[in-house]
Amino acid sequence: MDAAGQEAERGAAVGAAVGGVQVEIVQGTIETQQADVLVSPMVGDYPLSTRVGNILHEAAGSWLTNGFRKVGGEEAMPGDSVLVEGLPGLPTHAVFFLSLIPWDGDESGTTVQVLRLGINNILTSCENRGFASVALPVLGAGIALRFPHSVVARVLMEEIRAFEETRTSSTSLLVRIVTHPSDKEAYEAFMSVQEAVTHKEITENDYKDDQDSTTKRIVLLGKTGSGKSHLANTIFGEQLFTANNSANSGTNQCQVETKSISGKSITLVDTPGFFDTRRPEEELNREIISSMTTCSPGPHVFLIVLKVEKFTTHEQEIVGEICKHFSEDALKYAVVVFTHGDQLEKGTKIEEFVSQNKDLRDLVVKCGGRCHVFDNKYWNNKGQNNYRSNQLQLEALLQTIDKMVKEKDGACYTNTFLQNVEKVIRKQEGRIRASLGHLALQEIRKLAQANVSNQFLIQLAGIATGVLLGAFFGVEAMIRYVFKKIPGGISLVGPVVLAAGEVALTTGAIAGGVAIGTAAVAGGIIGGKAGHDAAVGAKTPTEAVKKAYKAVTDKRQAVLQKLEKN
Repeated sequence: MDAAGQEAERGAAVGAAVGGVQVEIVQGTIETQQADVLVSPMVGDYPLSTRVGNILHEAAGSWLTNGFRKVGGEEAMPGDSVLVEGLPGLPTHAVFFLSLIPWDGDESGTTVQVLRLGINNILTSCENRGFASVALPVLGAGIALRFPHSVVARVLMEEIRAFEETRTSSTSLLVRIVTHPSDKEAYEAFMSVQEAVTHKEITENDYKDDQDSTTKRIVLLGKTGSGKSHLANTIFGEQLFTANNSANSGTNQCQVETKSISGKSITLVDTPGFFDTRRPEEELNREIISSMTTCSPGPHVFLIVLKVEKFTTHEQEIVGEICKHFSEDALKYAVVVFTHGDQLEKGTKIEEFVSQNKDLRDLVVKCGGRCHVFDNKYWNNKGQNNYRSNQLQLEALLQTIDKMVKEKDGACYTNTFLQNVEKVIRKQEGRIRASLGHLALQEIRKLAQANVSNQFLIQLAGIATGVLLGAFFGVEAMIRYVFKKIPGGISLVGPVVLAAGEVALTTGAIAGGVAIGTAAVAGGIIGGKAGHDAAVGAKTPTEAVKKAYKAVTDKRQAVLQKLEKN
């Protein structure tokens, strides 16, 4: 094993594996490291402005400066990284040159924010390009940039930790931090900070568990008119939520409010009529995305809101839709809450009402036997010890929620979609923190959630537009082919298959109706992809629709021109 390998091996013994990211702190020289890519700091856009840059230049010669100019490195801004590949004379043939600003003495100032941004850019680029390992020196230390070792060590380790928390890939990434053998101060600084960061992770995780036991994210689900908003107002004790009694009333948008109840923080997400069949599916999808980004990484509790009335097939379908959108596991985190409690016969408790209907009884059993009842009108002024009292029922509901969350050790309901949403939100938080570090954590979180929700809505708008137009144009292309190739427009043709703008005819005659269906589906798939790709970079859903429309119509024109030539 060569010296570099021995150094890495010794360093690995003191490294920390954090999920898919492994951190090694080694003593060695950067130019001898065997990794997919090296990192060299520079002042501004001059690659030879630091000691590391000059050392790499001695090994690679003019290939380094020529390659840097070729990829446009002279336009690098602070925090940018410039990748130069194909360098001879090094164990690795690729180097990231990271543009930094000299230390200004402020541990939370511009120079540190640029350093944070640059580290995040390096790690993100490694993941995007498929690099499995990266070696970097003590960034910012030295005569040119003058960063204190303690500051570099803290910032670098914090950004690696933040990157691991927000990354969407599960592939492994080795981050090797190389301190020079003669620089014992740097090595000790990194080892000290690494131990402190590890301790902080444990402390923060313990705190998170304590917070989860008192702070609850609760999502109300049910059809329009079931009393979700009235129930939310009853829980909070004031009129914060707007009631929508029909699919056409109100804003039909999710509403989120947070308040302390009996010393416990509760966030309520009042969803619109998710399961109202009169609402367009695209509109429902938009509201689901908005609701889920709001309560990411997932709700602690679902309140399935039903009226005290006959449990019909429609109500049963609502439960089916809940399981369809969130999976049946959601019921393990659910409480069935009935409204319009005055409809109960005198002296009847809600458990007795539930027992009279098998389907309703089965639902409550799947929800762990958890059910409560409220009334929107007549139970507000009754004494606390009276069963027909919202005050009594609220205390019982909160006790049920506390017990359920405690039994689950503070865990919330989540799924793959919600997990991915949370990763994207945290990545946004990192970017916002780097550029707007003065904001409070709550403000950063809200801004990140809004940005992510808007991104998803833009993609949804592009895909939906593309699918619709693609399906239509797919049918149009097939019809044109029929009337061009077959005299009289005979309806027996080979199915039209659209792929990447190509039109191909397979053998075998089938009925014209099936051919139209095939063309529509194929066109819809291609249109959806074109719409999705076109929506990238759009800033609003409206802009995404316009871009998707242009992309699909351009593809349509290319298809029709090909038909004319055949």
